This record gives sequence, structure tokens and C-alpha cells, in this order.
Amino acid sequence: MKYLVPGLSSLMLFVQFLAVAQVAKPGTKKPATKAPVHKKVAPAATSAPASAGLVVPSWLPAEAPLQPAATILTDLLDTKLDVRFDYKKQYLLGTAILTLRSHFYPQSELVLDAKGFDIQKIELVGEKKNKSLNYNYNRRKLVIVLDHPYPRSTPYQVRIAYVAKPNELPQGGSAAITSDKGLYFINPLGTDKNKPRQIWTQGETEASSCWFPTIDKPNQRMTQEISMTVEKQFKTLSNGSLISSHANADGTRTDTWKLSQPHAPYLATMVVGDFAVVNDSWHGKPVDYYVEPQYAGTARAIFGHTPEMLDFFSKKLGVEYPWEKYAQVAVRDYVSGAMENTTATTHSSTIQLTKRELLDTNYQTAETVIAHELFHHWFGDYVTCESWSNLPLNESFADYSEYLWAEYKYGADEASLVQEIKLNNYLEEATAKREPLIRYRYVNREDMFDRHSYDKGGRVLHMLRKYVGDDAFFASLNHYLTQNKQSAVEIAKLRTAFEETTGEDLTWFFNQWFMQRGHPELRITHSYANGQVALHVQQVQDTLFQPIYRLPVSVAVWTNGNQPTEHRITVTKADQTFTFPSSQKPVLVKFDNESQLLAQIDEDRSQDELVFQFYHARTYQQKSEVLELLQNKTAEMAVSSMLRNALNDKFWNVRRLALDHLRRYRGPEPEGMRKDIQRLATTDPNSRVRAQAIATLATFPDGNYANIYGDAIGDSSALVAAAAIQVLAKKPEPTTRQQVAAIENTSSSPLIQAIADYYALNGGLDQYQWFLKRLPAVGDNDLYAYFQSFGTLMTHIPPVERDKGIKILEDYARNGSRYDIRLGAYKGLALLMPTNPNLKAVLQNIREKETDDRLKAFYNLM
Repeated sequence: MKYLVPGLSSLMLFVQFLAVAQVAKPGTKKPATKAPVHKKVAPAATSAPASAGLVVPSWLPAEAPLQPAATILTDLLDTKLDVRFDYKKQYLLGTAILTLRSHFYPQSELVLDAKGFDIQKIELVGEKKNKSLNYNYNRRKLVIVLDHPYPRSTPYQVRIAYVAKPNELPQGGSAAITSDKGLYFINPLGTDKNKPRQIWTQGETEASSCWFPTIDKPNQRMTQEISMTVEKQFKTLSNGSLISSHANADGTRTDTWKLSQPHAPYLATMVVGDFAVVNDSWHGKPVDYYVEPQYAGTARAIFGHTPEMLDFFSKKLGVEYPWEKYAQVAVRDYVSGAMENTTATTHSSTIQLTKRELLDTNYQTAETVIAHELFHHWFGDYVTCESWSNLPLNESFADYSEYLWAEYKYGADEASLVQEIKLNNYLEEATAKREPLIRYRYVNREDMFDRHSYDKGGRVLHMLRKYVGDDAFFASLNHYLTQNKQSAVEIAKLRTAFEETTGEDLTWFFNQWFMQRGHPELRITHSYANGQVALHVQQVQDTLFQPIYRLPVSVAVWTNGNQPTEHRITVTKADQTFTFPSSQKPVLVKFDNESQLLAQIDEDRSQDELVFQFYHARTYQQKSEVLELLQNKTAEMAVSSMLRNALNDKFWNVRRLALDHLRRYRGPEPEGMRKDIQRLATTDPNSRVRAQAIATLATFPDGNYANIYGDAIGDSSALVAAAAIQVLAKKPEPTTRQQVAAIENTSSSPLIQAIADYYALNGGLDQYQWFLKRLPAVGDNDLYAYFQSFGTLMTHIPPVERDKGIKILEDYARNGSRYDIRLGAYKGLALLMPTNPNLKAVLQNIREKETDDRLKAFYNLM
């Protein structure tokens, strides 16, 4: 997977803009924790009527080319690599020995993917002597002429000496995978004192062929052995086990890693760097955590649930973790969130946390990505999608593992929050595009890495689980894994596994959820008369481009007492009415009482029914929905009382949501409500709740909470301290400057940005140097906002002092490693244009030379 850790990063905010603007396809994942699952959503806008009078929805993608699975002419059986590195040129000097076999028909030539190499020599490996082979090479495909046609019964070996030059490749990437050059040298010459020297690789989707010759398709499987010659102070990591390590006469060391079970080429990995290795184990297998040395003391706190996850997933699936070891490594400047390289997952360095930062972590912070990448070792690594069209067979399962782990480890509320976030992620994207989960048509394979493949797919699996039941669901997954182990599959294999397990033809489910685009849009009303409840269900989605759905679902009817009567129904029509007996008028009728449907639901309920729903909610989502729908009714006593009750809820995000909806509260008992908010700001055990309480207090202009804000700057939580600084940036106190200056050398990401925002509004020439000094410590995810704060600060200083800052912003706007970084720098420069007219030409030139389609689309809107 390409996993972007959940959070409102600058990248995700930019991706959200792109989704709304419909100028590009967004990537994963920007959680939307505030919006409820069943919020009424306006229909998507439509384009102008087509010539035949047909109104085409704006979310309907244009016709794209057919993308079948790669034809297999040759099977890649084994890859042996011997590599060393030229740090100055950022080259890999390699020798590859590939073991291959014709798949079915005899082959007289071998076609390999090899991007941007210098090919030095190609030989057929013989028992006694190697034989030179002729070849043609166009810098992308290497076509080797074999000495004779080889039948499928006869394996053969080819030896290739080459030089890989990743930095000379054309730049590509996507929102989920920001670069695709395969091999990355980080601070190769050690000139940046704020960054370690590292080398790492990133293969998905087809970038492994940027650093070794291969057949770079997901329907290939190979064993491998990689020997890396590195400087002796560095540690190495690759797939499989370290089988040898020996010192060389020149002061280097050669480590050899061997993976004995086959996997797809995109899962191959190498990492080189100065790491502390913290050792753990599970069932006798090594479980190791590679982190920068300064994080050795917290590595176990970050990754320590991994053995328990291994145990939980192994038991749940009935298939023990099938690989020989499991390692996780955090690297700098990673081009995604994480990647499930077989036995050696790579994480972004943002997963590394100090003791203070650990105080602000929860399941959503780090464990989601840890669980996700681990689950891929069954779904993706052990059983692999045969084509990128079938990517949800990898990503939907990994996405759903986040729900499974939350449910097991943290309970129903945390799992329900995962469900809400994921559903809203998909629904947000669906306003701009709607695709089938299994897409045999797309423009670029990177388009598959979206909220459909991840968030929608995970919710579809949840509905399948609810339909067949837990026993059948996990028995079916066991059947799927055992029948298809170490192979590449398409969606039919999953359907067959469920049908063979349950005995039921599930074509209807897989067709409507995997093979067709869209989702149900439902209007729900109910009435009571003559001892019966009548439930009216309308499917109002555009059924010309989306199906009429078959929806097995539960309905709860509450009368008196604390237990509802539940009814199972199956919606099959566009307009359908169901009746249930009831001795008296219900106090609540709740459609989808298990909150399991992937749908937009507009459900008619009175205020009294909603308040009753809150107090009797079956899931966190049902409470969240009520808080959203009644947020403008706080003047009502019943709603006000409900919100005060929510401030004491056992689940932290209910308290946080209630605080968010209490901004500018003017309802009954205002003093009592404000005291409750102050109590949460100072004493709530969850830092996210305390931070939200501070933000809510700031919306009361007539209140004096300076002492709370001042004390919060010294809170043990960086998140809380950052919230206080953000508030004081707009209304500083006499002591605020001194308090902020005392912590301005912090390494905390949220604090650095909060201080940047404070200085942007309240700083001057003295703080200009702070921005320049702190820039190297700002993570890539934060540069978008940081550069705009820097630009704002420079509007407060004399123009003659800005030259260095302008040059920095211009350089990042032109050459930043990610498109959101370039955008942030561009916007920072634009803030200075009113007082520096010469920047108009600079900005115009930046726009003209930008090659990224996403940024070009944004600039065209300006």
C-alpha cells in the first residue's frame, strides 16, 4: 500500500481542494472526523446535457483505455543482486542474475523492464562458461535475444551488469506516491547536518525496475537474494533473512539478505543507514524496529503492539503469519506513508515519536498504519492482485484491518470512529468521481490508489462480513488465502472462496459493490397508524449510471424500555415500504441500526427522536450523527442538556465533537456550560479533548480565559500547547511573547507550526531569523502551511530584508520535492506581491514551467 498517515496534513488539505475543484484525482487519505456518516449530502452537480439530451453527472469519469493483466510470456523465478553505491553521482552499480522459465510457449527472447540504465554486459549463465547475448534497449525495455528457444521445462539464467541512475529518470508520481524513481539517496554527501545519510527503495507500482532489471508486473513472483556493499558504519535491511555479513579490505561491508519464498517484484526493498535496531520476537520469529538512534528509547512504545497484531491476525485468519521475519524501518523523505515490502515494511520518519509526542498518540496516529501494512503480508504479499485493476484485493483488506484491530484492541467506539472516517473519506471523493472498485479501465495505474480502493473497499468488506456473519466471513478469508497462497489473483477468486464456504451465490453482492460504480443514496421516512410502523425507503441515486441496490439491513423500533425490536429487511427496489407491528407509537425508528451501510442516508427524524437516539445509541456513529444534526439547536433545553451529557461521555471523540459544536454557545445555563468546557480544557485525560476545549473557549469573545491559555502552553501535550498558541496568536497577552520564545526551539511538529502562525501575525525582523533557522526541522507534511506563515511574516518586515527568504520560497516553489510543498511556497511568495511588484513575473514564470498537472490545474484557477 501507499499509506498516508491519517491527519489534516497540508498535503491532504490540498488533495481535498483538488477533489472539490474536480481538477485531479485525489489520493488517500484525509479523514473527516466531524461529518457524520448519515449526514444529508446534496446531489452531485451535473454537467451540461449531452447532445442526446442525457445529463451526465460531473462525477462520471471520461472513457479510459482497457487495462488487462500483463500477458505472461516468461516466469521470473529468482533474482540475485550484487550492488554497491556511488554516493556522489547517486548511482547504483549492480550485477543481476535472473533465473527464468518460459511460461507456456517456447520463447526465443526475454523482455525485461529496466528504466534508465547503462547496460554494461549481458550473458547467458552456463555450467562451465557464460555466453554473451545480443540485446536491444530503449532505456525502458530491455529485449535480450536468447541463444535458442527455451521450452517451459528448461529454466535458464541471465547475468546483467548495469548502472542504475534514478535521478536521471523523468519525474513522475501521484497523490499517494509522490515520486516513482524507485531508488533514493538521502543526503548522500552528508552536507545537510540536520538529516541522516540514507538509501532506500520504493517499488510500487512499477518502480523496482528503476534499480534492477526485472519483469515489473504484480503477476510475477520471485525468490531473491540481495548483497549490498556499504560503508561499515551503516546498517542494512532487505526482504527475508540476513544470511551473511563480511568485512571487506577497503573498509566496507557486504551484507547478503535472502528471501526463500516468492513474492512480486514491486515488494523488493533495500534500506541503508545509521539505525538503532530494537529487537522483539513472535513465535520464534524476529520482529525488529529500525529507527534513528535518538528514537531507540521510544521505538518499543511506537511499534510494540506488532507481536500482538501478528497473533491476532494469525488467529483471526487461521493462517499463521507466513514469512520468516518481520521488520519495520522509518526513513527520511519517504514518498508515501508506508509500504508493505515483504518482511520489511518501510515507514515515513513521521512515525518516529519523542516521549512528549507519544502523549498525543492514539489509535488513529500510528497503529492504523502499522496494522495496515502488517495485514498486507497476507493480502498483497502472500496473495497478490494479478493486475493494478484488482488493487482492492490488496488495499481494501489492508484498510479493513484497521477496523479489525481497533475493534479487538480498543472496542466498539474506536472501531465505529474508524468506520465513520473511512466512509466520509469515500463520500467526499465520490462528489468528484465514482468508479467501480475493480477497474479494468483507467488512464494511469496510479489512479487506482484512491479512496475507492482503500476506504470504500474496506466498507464493502464490512458489509460482506455483516451479511454472511463472522464465522463465515473469516472462514471464507481462510479459504481464499490457503487456496491462492503465493499466487496472483483477480476478484473472481474472492467471490468463489465466499461462495464455496457459504454455499450461496454471491454474484449479486460482488457485481453491485465491486464491479459497478457509485453507492446508494437513500431517503428514509416512517409513519405509525393502526398498530403498524410503515418504513418508506427510496433509492434516489442516478440509476442510469449506478445500480438499484440490494441492501440487507437492520431496522430498530423503540417503544418503551431500553431494548428495541429489531427487524431484518432487504431493500431491492427504488421505492419500497416495509411494515412492522408495534403496540404503540415508537419513540424512535432507526434505519441501519448497525451503522454498516455504505450509503448517503437522509433519514427523517424529529428532534425528540434524535435526542432519544443519542441516549440509546448502539454505535459511536449514531451519537456523532445526532451531534451534527442538532448542532444549530443548542438553544433548546433538551439539546443543551444532551450536549452537557456528551461532555462526560466515556468515549473521547464524543466529548471532542460536543466541544466543537459548542463554539459560540448561547443556549440555556451558559455559565454552567462554560465551566464544563473549562474543566475539560484543564483536566480531561485526552489531549485532543483538551485542545478542542481551548479552541472552543476562544470562540467566546466576552470570556477571559488567558490563565487557561497561558497554563496550556506548558501542558505536557504538544497538541494542547499548540492549540493555546494558535488562540493567543490572534489575541496575545503581555506574557505570550516570552512564553513562546521560551519554547521556540522545540522539535515538535504541531508546536513549530503554531509558533510560525504566532510569529506570522505578531512577529517582526527578529523572528525572520527564526523562520530561516527552523526551516530544516520542518517536515514535508508541514511545509505547505509553514511557507505561508513565512510569507505573512515577511509582509511585516522592510522589503530590503526579505531577499534571502524570497530566494528560499522561489527555490521551493520551483524545485520542491512534492507538489503541495511547491504550492505552499508559491502562495507564500504571492503574499509579498502587493509590496514587491517584481514578483509578478517570477510567479508567472513558475506557473509556466510547472510540469505537474495538479498544480497546473490549480494555477489555472487563480
